[in-house]
Amino acid sequence: MSSTNPRSYDSTPARKIAFLGLGVMGYPMAGHLALAGHEVTVYNRTTSKSIAWCAEYASAKAPKHANTPREAAQGADLVFCCVGNDDDLRSVTLGADGAFAGMQPGAVFVDHTTASAEVARELHAAARALGLHFVDAPVSGGQAGAQNGQLTVMCGGDQAAFDAARPVAMAFSRAFTLLGSSGSGQLAKMVNQICIAGLVQGLSEAVAFGKNAGLDMKQVLDVIGKGAAQSWQLDNRGKTMVDDQFDFGFAVDWMRKDLGLVLDEARRNGSRVPVTALVDQFYADVQKMGGNRWDTSSLVKRLT
Repeated sequence: MSSTNPRSYDSTPARKIAFLGLGVMGYPMAGHLALAGHEVTVYNRTTSKSIAWCAEYASAKAPKHANTPREAAQGADLVFCCVGNDDDLRSVTLGADGAFAGMQPGAVFVDHTTASAEVARELHAAARALGLHFVDAPVSGGQAGAQNGQLTVMCGGDQAAFDAARPVAMAFSRAFTLLGSSGSGQLAKMVNQICIAGLVQGLSEAVAFGKNAGLDMKQVLDVIGKGAAQSWQLDNRGKTMVDDQFDFGFAVDWMRKDLGLVLDEARRNGSRVPVTALVDQFYADVQKMGGNRWDTSSLVKRLT
């Protein structure tokens, strides 16, 4: 069964594309590019996943897999990437087997990893020195957004590189927006994670309080979801929190990585983020409970 749900695609001219990293996000994102008619070559550290991806999208336009990022990037107009962290990103871009070594002059590297603004600026400069373009473009929308092709993408970089990437990236995006110079996309993703951390903790406290008070919390969530308390988290995670279900893709370990980036940046720019710092420690408590791979809505487990 396909990792992507049926959707219509814009009539963007077919391009030669590379996609590096086939995790829970990258796998369906690359799939949408293939289904949109682009010629996609994939690379994944675990080769078996690349082979499986090619088999799943065999009906698309000549899907291929490569043994190195450099090999995948050769001849590509655009190279998309979604890996784990700063070090993973450096490993697939730099060095003799990195994508930058294989990219043709003028090609665009679009990075969907949630990483630091510092590494985005570092790789933007390294790409420019080689006659390449780099866009930092972290995403929001989770596994479901990737599968449905409805991700929100926050971009930093040069206008020309953004303009080249946007029509192609809309195959898996609901919004693809340039927010400023290199690093701006990563900084915007940090803003996003600050908002989510506070919302999930507030929702967790509300669910635990209501259950302790003897309320039918599913009914309560239906009611308050029609008022000022409404949020994506309430609509999509409130009732699953009541049901003690925490298998929705975006793991606690990943959230802690993201909040670590936020706290590092806050120290650099002088921001005060006391709620975010506290919620980060609450997520550490969830990890100690064995919830490393639970969904981020598992914050409620500390309270029930």
